[in-house]
Amino acid sequence: MTRIIAGEARGLRLDVPGSGTRPTSDRVRESLFGALESADAIADARVLDLYAGSGALGLEALSRGAATLDLVERARPAAAVVRRNIATVTKALPAATARVHESAVLAFLGRATGPWDLVFTDPPYDQDDAAMNADLAALAPLLSEDAVVVIERARRSTPPDVESAGLEVFREKVYGDTAMWWAQPAAASQSR
Repeated sequence: MTRIIAGEARGLRLDVPGSGTRPTSDRVRESLFGALESADAIADARVLDLYAGSGALGLEALSRGAATLDLVERARPAAAVVRRNIATVTKALPAATARVHESAVLAFLGRATGPWDLVFTDPPYDQDDAAMNADLAALAPLLSEDAVVVIERARRSTPPDVESAGLEVFREKVYGDTAMWWAQPAAASQSR
């Protein structure tokens, strides 16, 4: 069972797609969001959740004060779950703006305008490195200048090639089989 951990929608249960997704555990989300709040990366942020699955990461950000949320999920059954979860969370957050985009991530990024301040990308663990890096290259021009991009992959995966996309990693964390890299536009490193 997945729940919103904190914020205005705290404690609300989220549905999880039956198959094909791997929800981020509550322990990992709690640690991730504690660090994001410490970095002042959530309040009033324009958030993008790629490979949304249940939408738990993006909806947690919305509950904690993000301004807007775009969730991208290609699988129709998972996108339907995300829509239900948005309906649940926005009852507690009537002024919230959240949209589901039923699309492949690279196709969405090719037509999107941004900018986004906080991005979660949690692709399937079996996604190959070239596809991951293509996503990052397409995402980079859509970021605000001080954006934070959180990339989640299997610990055994090759680290993402953020430098080719004009990004740089400024934090890494491993939780069991889950690895997370925090990246930012390379120009933002002077301000952090």
